[in-house]
Amino acid sequence: MNKKELINSGKVKSVFNTDNDDEVIIEFRDDMTAGDGARKEIMANKGAYNAVISSKIFRVLEENGVATQFIDLPEPNVMVAKKLEMIPIEVIVRNIATGSLVRKYPIEDGTKLNPPIVQMDFKDDEYHDPMLNDSIIKALGIATQEEIDILTEKALRINEILTKFFADSGIILVDYKVEFGKDKDGNILLGDEISPDGCRLWDSETLDMLDKELFRKGKDDEVMTAYMEVYNRIMPEDEKVI
Repeated sequence: MNKKELINSGKVKSVFNTDNDDEVIIEFRDDMTAGDGARKEIMANKGAYNAVISSKIFRVLEENGVATQFIDLPEPNVMVAKKLEMIPIEVIVRNIATGSLVRKYPIEDGTKLNPPIVQMDFKDDEYHDPMLNDSIIKALGIATQEEIDILTEKALRINEILTKFFADSGIILVDYKVEFGKDKDGNILLGDEISPDGCRLWDSETLDMLDKELFRKGKDDEVMTAYMEVYNRIMPEDEKVI
């Protein structure tokens, strides 16, 4: 399958049309960004690790009944996916209080959240991804109440599956963000990626960070070691391609 014209070039991924109108090619680049792209570095093989980790997670979710846009991974950093009209909402699920939650609210860092918090943010760098509620979502015409309910239900189902999946590899899924889109028939599918770029992952014994938070904290030399650790823990030997 050949890449055609570039559809979108985001902070860390480029999306291309293909000769199949219903599919796209997503190229995971080695860019690492923080602060709405204000800080940027290049980290060797970062794109490949994110793409392979995402493809593994998407396959696990598909096996458990969660529909995704994933089709194939022909190269370690290249994903073939169903073309979606993305919904401009980041759905964030929090299992443990940390980060912005404890900075903005009177809740102690490390508090286990039961039930998990589901938060929705408007995906728009110009407005710095502000938090949404149902009324604002509907006022902006982003989604209907039925669609909001579907996003919440799917995000919580993903959380249930991935909490166990990571726990089996000695990793705590602290929080994560997901994005969804609509296929040509209007079905809502999980899209984008699920990787250490968009998850907080802690070692279950040491509580060491295994995610992009290391980059945000200026620990650049530890980032790829952490990403490789996640890759090595969740990927069976016969599925490793890097």
